[in-house]
Amino acid sequence: MTPPSSFLTLAHRLVCIGFPGHELPEASAALLRGGVRTVILFTRNFRDAEQLTALTAQIQQAAHGEALIMVDQEGGRVQRFRGHGFPDTPSGRQQGAGGTDAVTQANAACARALRAVGIRMNLAPVLDVDSNPANPVIGDRAFGSDPSLVAACGVAAIRAMRAEGVRACGKHFPGHGDTSVDSHLDLPVLPHDLDRLRRVELPPFAAAIRAGVDAIMTAHVLFAQIDPQVPATLSPAVIGGLLRGELGHDGVVITDDFEMQAIADRFEVGEAAVRAVAAGCDLVLVCHRHDRQERAIQALAGAIASGRLSPQQVQRSSNRLQKLLDRSEDALG
Repeated sequence: MTPPSSFLTLAHRLVCIGFPGHELPEASAALLRGGVRTVILFTRNFRDAEQLTALTAQIQQAAHGEALIMVDQEGGRVQRFRGHGFPDTPSGRQQGAGGTDAVTQANAACARALRAVGIRMNLAPVLDVDSNPANPVIGDRAFGSDPSLVAACGVAAIRAMRAEGVRACGKHFPGHGDTSVDSHLDLPVLPHDLDRLRRVELPPFAAAIRAGVDAIMTAHVLFAQIDPQVPATLSPAVIGGLLRGELGHDGVVITDDFEMQAIADRFEVGEAAVRAVAAGCDLVLVCHRHDRQERAIQALAGAIASGRLSPQQVQRSSNRLQKLLDRSEDALG
């Protein structure tokens, strides 16, 4: 049975898509016409600033001018766009070593370049604390190993981007800094209890939330003492309890990519999408395959139609996303 069109529209709003190539594929344009409003771009989508500006205009046309276009442009080894007018942003560690003034300067320049090509959100700053030298995925992406330094630098980055009209997304909640496994490849498991999290991992996120960060991205990490069953991205205890409850974040919650192996090897994408939204997430990233994007949308619509996800809860997520989009449009107006 096909879910009602109103449920399908709501479901489209909850999925962020990516696609290959320098132009918008028709299949992705169809999803935008159906109600998808968030798009993530990668190096595969970039040739030069002129082409990128044309691509963001294509996306906006398909989305009736309402798309929120985002990218991971952290600095260091995670910069999707290089050259052609984009500044070479230092790594988080290099920025942190220079203090908040260096962070402000780097993130303001980065935001100006993004805004110039029509990109409204940067999936940064990294708020993870670099507490494990063996970490294969965070390391120098973090501002440092001191939670108070990471907190101060994170707030400086958020404010610098906001001043230039670009929204920020702090990541990866509740902390990916102490893992020795890359969640792109497998599921990291950490034994930390709440006392440890409150002491080390959570202070940068708490500071970012107090500073009004627009969005928080989740970590595909299992915290065995908080929720031994599922990764943080799918956990009501972590998202609904810790992030929204204890830390008081009422902004957008974005999942990390559901095509990373930490999720994809363990959960069917539609089921994972439903679990994430049920846990308190607002936006599910499916960055690569169109068939998985379609599956996530259909599963979410079916869950709304069946009552597994309440229309009221989903509407709250849609409202948060709309507020973020409205603020981004105001900044670029």
